[in-house]
Amino acid sequence: MIVLTDISKSFDGREVLKGISMTFEQGKTNLIIGQSGSGKTVLLKCLLGLNQIDGGTMVFDGKAFGIMEDSERRTLRREMGMVFQGSALFDSMNVLENVMFPMRMLSTKNESEMRAAAEEVIERVNLIDAHNKLPAELSGGMQKRVAIARAVVMKPKYLFCDEPNSGLDPKTAIVIDNLIREITQENNITTVINSHDMNSVMEIGDTILFLKDGVKAWEGKKEHIFKTDNQAINDFVYSSRLMKKVREVYQE
Repeated sequence: MIVLTDISKSFDGREVLKGISMTFEQGKTNLIIGQSGSGKTVLLKCLLGLNQIDGGTMVFDGKAFGIMEDSERRTLRREMGMVFQGSALFDSMNVLENVMFPMRMLSTKNESEMRAAAEEVIERVNLIDAHNKLPAELSGGMQKRVAIARAVVMKPKYLFCDEPNSGLDPKTAIVIDNLIREITQENNITTVINSHDMNSVMEIGDTILFLKDGVKAWEGKKEHIFKTDNQAINDFVYSSRLMKKVREVYQE
């Protein structure tokens, strides 16, 4: 579980995050949604420790990030997995090597132990016959599976995903969404996903944080998103004709 209290962050005098408070639940897929420029990516980088917050507190399973010793922060970072928007695979490494990379950098496993762990997660994401393929030989969906395998090979407590469906067709996007949700539940991970895809919200959104201009404009469950009278979230959700049709179905 991650608990945020009154998080603020500014760049060059411009306040990007304005008093964000939220609880991201363990074993759940927690989504941060909002338009471009709403503060989603900045908040995700704060959670990862890439951006230092200006105010507020971030608490990871009872431990406040701001008062951790350097050694505790290093341990926390080893407990984090990250799926990048563009997958961010190493072009010169095959699938097995890409998945093993975090262990080579951060673990004390020997070669056979690393290989066994990598093969286990590669099988879990249904890429059994792709061990020796390079990223260029893989489809976008397969590349995303490799990125997920690499993110979870160290058995993280926390999984962060930045627009995991970017560039994928709708059918593949649903497959990736469900894979992330399954892995989250199987391993009881606290998963936080940045997204502007309403299909993802309705498919796997256990808890939802909606940001608008750096402010928490709404939070709730996906079941409530079509029933709220919050104007900001309504404007975001019903910006397309398709979602207006979905609303009509939900209200029948």
